[in-house]
Order: sequence, then C-alpha cells, then structure tokens
Amino acid sequence: MAENVSLEEYLATAVAAAKKAGEIIRKGFYLTKNIEHKGQVDLVTETDKACEDLIFNHLKEHYPSHKFIGEETTAAYGHTELTDEPTWIVDPLDGTTNFVHGFPFVCVSIGLTIGKVPTVGVVYNPIIDELFTGIRGKGAFLNCRPIKVSSQDELLKSLLATEVGTKRDKLTVDATTDRINRLLLKVRSVRMSGSCALNLCGVACGRIDIFFETGFGGPWDVAGGAVIVTEAGGLVFDPSGKDFDITSQRVAASNPLIKDAFVEVLKL
Repeated sequence: MAENVSLEEYLATAVAAAKKAGEIIRKGFYLTKNIEHKGQVDLVTETDKACEDLIFNHLKEHYPSHKFIGEETTAAYGHTELTDEPTWIVDPLDGTTNFVHGFPFVCVSIGLTIGKVPTVGVVYNPIIDELFTGIRGKGAFLNCRPIKVSSQDELLKSLLATEVGTKRDKLTVDATTDRINRLLLKVRSVRMSGSCALNLCGVACGRIDIFFETGFGGPWDVAGGAVIVTEAGGLVFDPSGKDFDITSQRVAASNPLIKDAFVEVLKL
C-alpha cells in the first residue's frame, strides 16, 4: 500500500497526527506537569510520551512497513539506526522545558526520510496555532501560505538564534559562551527560544536570519525543520560549512546570502 502513496498523502497523514498530538499538548500546557529528568536540565513529561504513542500509532496504522525513530523510544531503548527505508522521525514535544515553564514556544516535529534524505516535514506549535509544512521539491508553508527565507545579506544586520544545549559541564558551557560572545560582535542580536525545530522554521519564514546548534538530542529535532528550510529557499548545513548530516547532532541554517560570512566568523 505505502509504495503507491504520494508525498502529499504522507504530508496529510503527518499533519493529522501532529494536530491530534497538539490537542494533548494544548490541554496539558495549562495543567500541573509530572516531570522526569533525562539529564541535569533535559526534561521529559507524561505529555511527551503520550504524544509519541499517539503519533506512532497513527502513522503505523497507515504505513505499517515504514521505519520509526522517536525521541522518547530512543531514550528508553537506545540508539536507532537510520536506514534508506522510509523512516518517520518524531519529536513529540520539542521544547519540553518551555512546556514545563508555560513558555509557549513548543511544537510537534514530524519528518519523513526516504533514502536518508528529509523529504516531508511538519512542525506544529499548538499553543499559537502555527503549522509549518514542507515537501521536497514542492515548497514550504505556514498555515497553508507560502513562506521564504529572509533576503538579509549583511551579517551585522542579521538576527541569530542558537541554544546552549543540555550539557552543563564547564568545558561545554565555556565553549558555548565563547562562541556566543564572538558572534555578538558580528550580528544584530541573539535569541534562545528553546526549540530546535521552531528555530529552523523561524529561518524558513524569515523571522530569523541564521540558526545553529550543536549537541541537541538527535535527528528528531531537525528532520521536519530541515525540509521546511530547504523548501523555503534556505540552506541547511553543518556549522563548519560542510554538508548537513541528520545524524550528527550539529545543524546550521540560513538564507543563501550570509552563510559564508557566518561560517567564517563561527569557525566551528
């Protein structure tokens, strides 16, 4: 069955799953949360787990032969290898710390890779009701309206987004703050919103000119957003300037006009 399904049908199925999970997130957003710690500052809630179960059950019902990689199942059972098979990669609640604190920058992220290439992407923020979608070769959209990256061509006038990550050892924190300090002299300002997927979508719709992050959770943070940035006319790449590797826990995104200047300053 799945072999004859169009990319548009894959997208519609993913959107339906994201909307269903979004309802759970929206209801849980205003309630007291039961929190577990995956690390010093890396949190997981009952909502994360419930949303992942819902999304996977929905997708498996439609595409039982496909592969599946999720943040919470990977955390529970160990590393899952990405193959050339059609693979759904899901972050059921990106921005869990924001969710816990009632900061409305949270989302569901669903990506489909085919031949290890991000091909369909859905990122949905149910709190402010923003749905980002993209299909490889067919454009990117916010709430069904076409979006594109910014046309900013000066690094000094660019808005940069990044994150400090979940590691708090002194070596990592010092390296992170050193990079941010260096970049602050070269860009207009810096934002840390707490969601890798939504930062990518911010680049895609032109709200953010540049985004980079290292040491994030895994491919579920970027699988959906990478498609959306690319289809909005942006570039997704390794922060060193080399090709993007979805399994590397390293990502950068920008419009095409400022990539080289950014990479030269970052020197990562």
